[in-house]
Amino acid sequence: MDSGWLLSVVFAVVIGFSLETAPNCDEVRKVFQLRQIGPVKSLPEIPRAGSDLQVCSSKSLTCCTKKMEERYQVAARNDIQHLLQTSSSSLKFLISRNVAAFQETFETLIRQAENYTNTLFHTTYRNMAAEAAASVRELFTDIGLFVLGSEVSIEEFINRFFDSLFPLVYNHLINPGLTDIALDYAECTRMARRDLNPFGNIPKLAVGQIGRSLLPSRVFLQALNLGIEVINTTDHLQYTKECNRALLKMQYCPHCQGLTQSKPCMGYCLNVVRGCLASMAEIDTHWREYIKSLEELSDGMLGTHDIEQVLLNLHSLVNDAVMYAQINGPKLSVQVNKACGHPSRKPGHSSGGQLEDNKRDLTLKAPQRESEETLASRRKEFISSLRLYRTFYGGLADQLCVSELAAADGLSCWNGADVVKSYTLRVVGNGIKAQSGNPEVKVKGTDPMINQIIDKLKHVNQGKSIPMYGSLDMIETGSGDLLDQVSGDCDDEDGCAGSGSGEVKKETKISKFILIERGVIPDIPMLHVPSLFYSKDTGTNTETWE
Repeated sequence: MDSGWLLSVVFAVVIGFSLETAPNCDEVRKVFQLRQIGPVKSLPEIPRAGSDLQVCSSKSLTCCTKKMEERYQVAARNDIQHLLQTSSSSLKFLISRNVAAFQETFETLIRQAENYTNTLFHTTYRNMAAEAAASVRELFTDIGLFVLGSEVSIEEFINRFFDSLFPLVYNHLINPGLTDIALDYAECTRMARRDLNPFGNIPKLAVGQIGRSLLPSRVFLQALNLGIEVINTTDHLQYTKECNRALLKMQYCPHCQGLTQSKPCMGYCLNVVRGCLASMAEIDTHWREYIKSLEELSDGMLGTHDIEQVLLNLHSLVNDAVMYAQINGPKLSVQVNKACGHPSRKPGHSSGGQLEDNKRDLTLKAPQRESEETLASRRKEFISSLRLYRTFYGGLADQLCVSELAAADGLSCWNGADVVKSYTLRVVGNGIKAQSGNPEVKVKGTDPMINQIIDKLKHVNQGKSIPMYGSLDMIETGSGDLLDQVSGDCDDEDGCAGSGSGEVKKETKISKFILIERGVIPDIPMLHVPSLFYSKDTGTNTETWE
């Protein structure tokens, strides 16, 4: 053998060993610090035995300690939650923005309809205008509260308005005098209104029209808030111990072996994420139906179900009621005398001058119908955008793996134990049933929180009143289908109201705008979707922010 060749080989080997760097954990420490997973001062400088590791155990040396594994566990859970929140952010913003926009537009509509009614009294029945203003304001406050979720009775607040209107009509139109009737006599006429029926069938007609128009808008807004609740629930889902371990193994165990740049194989990622989100995938069918139900509800908010048309014409019904009473004045005067005796009046107090002064203080707006197009077009645009998210929950796990977590096709990838060319185990489908053969995650059943929001979605998809936010136990299973409550089969004379006598009193989530307008609470800038729990009986309120 040539001695020169042998010397060359030996020299090359010596040089090779001298150039080889000693194994270290510098890259692992660098990534650990860069991702702010935890403090690095206790991290090992060189690989060590990993006998104390529970999930990222390896036959070879490792750069991980038990403390690092615990930190990685938290990071893996936070990572998946952040990805879920990022994925749902555009959907949540779409719904939240439209909730705020619908409520703002509804506020404008309420003010406009109230202004129409005040204008009616000021221009046609000006002697009654100042006294009627409080009753008009209360009527439209109750209308707003009902649409925004309060458990007020439509029939009751409509009747209360006409009760309060009758003494004014009697005093100023049927039996006018130089002075106002005494308070006790006015109260008697108010109490007698429902028996005397001075406004004919118009109060019953108003109950029917308002009920059929308010209920779909109320359910629509409740449904949008339910959509936000669904997203909030899935964004903050609590994962099982098996899922947490699987996420740790998939995302950070390769770091322990120095493989900080490796990504999980696609099949491996799908098994882990489909297992962790199996409960969430169960929402898919109900979410699709929810969007379909919203679309059908929106399409049906026309004609007698059109809230703009009904509210902006409510002043016409009020005018018809007053005219009916005026026409039947002599007959009503006899009936009132029988029920309450002859009018007793306040001595020496004339109401005429005061009423005319109040007339000059009223600021009236010209009739406008801009809000009608705004609400209808906004609903149409919203539903069109929402349709793009029909498959959101069914394809969420796949989306996370394809766009964020897994290695691209053709690249070497992590299979849970080593870097390989491809994942060879069986890949399961989405949903709870498909997880029985999952080789990576054991799934025991549907998450209880997911079951709750599925029950709520079922409720709205069946066309029933939606349980309030966070109040599943308040579902009114006997409320009947929405279509039954606002059906066209209910004639104008039926007086259907959409709120029966057996109402369930409950804490109600409503927008704050009417309460601010009425001076109940101070105006506070809107953050995200502000909501208020308000008790109309006690006047108490507690503000919460989502």
